[in-house]
Amino acid sequence: MTTKTQEDGENAVRKAVRAFWRSRASATRKQVKSGKLDQGARSAVTSGKNMDGFVRLVSRVVKSCGPKGVDIFTQRAVLTLPGYFRAAKLWDIVVMHRGELIAAIELKSHVGPSFGNNFNNRMEEAVGTAKDIWTAYREGAFGTQPQPFIGWLILVEDAPKSRRPVKVEEPHFKAFPEFTGKSYLGRYDLLCQRLVSEQLYTSAALLTSKATAGRSGRFGSVSSASDVSTFLANLTGHLVAAKLRAVKLSGP
Repeated sequence: MTTKTQEDGENAVRKAVRAFWRSRASATRKQVKSGKLDQGARSAVTSGKNMDGFVRLVSRVVKSCGPKGVDIFTQRAVLTLPGYFRAAKLWDIVVMHRGELIAAIELKSHVGPSFGNNFNNRMEEAVGTAKDIWTAYREGAFGTQPQPFIGWLILVEDAPKSRRPVKVEEPHFKAFPEFTGKSYLGRYDLLCQRLVSEQLYTSAALLTSKATAGRSGRFGSVSSASDVSTFLANLTGHLVAAKLRAVKLSGP
C-alpha cells in the first residue's frame, strides 16, 4: 500500500524523467532544423540540460527538508569544489549552509546504442570523483565540518542492448562470479551498491526508462538498494540531521 508521500515522490520522479526524454528530443529537432546534426545520438546529449528535471527535483527536496537559509547552487559558475588529485571538480548540484558543504551530487545519463565503453567511462569517473573529494575532505579542503552527502544518480535507457547479458573476458584470471550473466543494467546496479558499500558515495541511484517515456515519464529500478526512492530518503535524512544541527548551534 502506497502512501500519499510515496505517490508524490513517484510523480515528481516521473516529471523529471519526462523532462529528460523531451529535452533530448528537443535538442535533436533543433539541430536537424539548423542543419548541424551531430553524429549518432550526440545531438541529443550536447544540449547539457537533459538532467535539469532531476536538478529541480533535488532542489525541492533540499528546500523542503534542509536547514533554514540553505543555499542550493545549480548554475555552472558556482558548482566547482576543490579536489585533491586535481585542483577542482564541477558538480551538478552543490548545497551549502553557513559556509558548510551539506551535499554535492552528480547526475548522469546513459542512452544507447553504445553501452560497453560508455559504461566503463561512467564507472571510472564515478570512482575517481568520489576518491578525489573524500581525500580533499580528509585533508581539510572544506574546513572542520561533518561529512557531507555525496550522491551519484544515473538514468539508463531500458533497451534490448542494456538488458542483454554481457560476456566477461577472462584471459588470465577469473572475474568475480557476480559479473557472470549480468547485463549493463545489472552492472550499473552492482556499481551503485558497491559505490555505497565501499563508502565512496553516501547514496547512489539507478533509474531505468525506455526512450518512449517522454509522455508517461515511466521509470523502473533494478533493485531496492539502488532505487531512487532510497536515494531521496537518504538525502532527506541527511538534510534533516543538518537542520537539527543548525537549530542546536543557533541556540534557544
